[in-house]
Amino acid sequence: MTTIVDPPAHARPSTVTRRDIARAGATRVARDSRVKIWIGSICALAVIVPVACAQLLPLPSPDATDLAQRRLPPLTPGHLFGTDQLGRDLLSRVLYGGQVSLTVGILAVVVSGLIGLCLGALAGYLGGWADTVVSRLLEAQLSLPLLMMLLLVVALFGPSIPVITFVIAIAQWPEIARLTRSLVLVEREKPYIAASRVLGLGRTAILLRHIVPNIIKQASLVVLLLLAQAVLLESALSYLGAGPQRPFATWGRIISDGQDYITTSWWLVTLPGLVIVLLVVGVNLLGDGLRDRPKSLRLQPGVLQRLRAWKGIS
Repeated sequence: MTTIVDPPAHARPSTVTRRDIARAGATRVARDSRVKIWIGSICALAVIVPVACAQLLPLPSPDATDLAQRRLPPLTPGHLFGTDQLGRDLLSRVLYGGQVSLTVGILAVVVSGLIGLCLGALAGYLGGWADTVVSRLLEAQLSLPLLMMLLLVVALFGPSIPVITFVIAIAQWPEIARLTRSLVLVEREKPYIAASRVLGLGRTAILLRHIVPNIIKQASLVVLLLLAQAVLLESALSYLGAGPQRPFATWGRIISDGQDYITTSWWLVTLPGLVIVLLVVGVNLLGDGLRDRPKSLRLQPGVLQRLRAWKGIS
């Protein structure tokens, strides 16, 4: 009697084709995230690298005036972005002004990230009175108009760089604290936290050694997205005259100084505005791409070949 033996599972042809895999939702998400990361990185670096290397570039002084060369259009020899109403090189002013704006923005998000991470982690893990106090602070600050609060604090303490940095940090910490609190609430209920308690670890050790390292990646993505908001807030304050005072040239003040000539010298407002837009769009795309990027899976040797053979893909 002849016995019929079924072929092994990995040798059976699959109805899943390469086109089906390419059209799958997970594949589209991974592809879109890669595109966002590349475009966001290019846009952000196109602004950050020249700003960081402004001292190394052959640029004239941002404060050197020449009334004989006032309001020269872009692409003028020696003035790629043209000149402003006082004959100052606009590209030089944009790059040197970007150093002030980016410094304020980076310091603000670092301070707000530390405050939000600490308070959110304490509120989520300890609960009780700590959660109540932090939650009430969050609700009270979120109920206030953001820009009006910033203008009020700057008017009381003066428009210096440390004050503006601290004010923007205080304005942004609730978003990080809310996310951190929700992540800690989920993380503290997982089995490994219960195992840590059984092993005798204290609250501080569990929070610092186990919970915070597992949520720091998600929280850092929010901090990255807040960098664009911090730059916009600093530019808004400078535009309204509440930013760092002269001799600092910030993006907001450059736009404010050139708005009176927008009908005759459009580049005084348009080009600095495009630089701000390029940075904000690049940072947002980079943050969205990193957030949507799927987790990479490490396959053991031979597993990928068996999967391809099972799916019928060479």
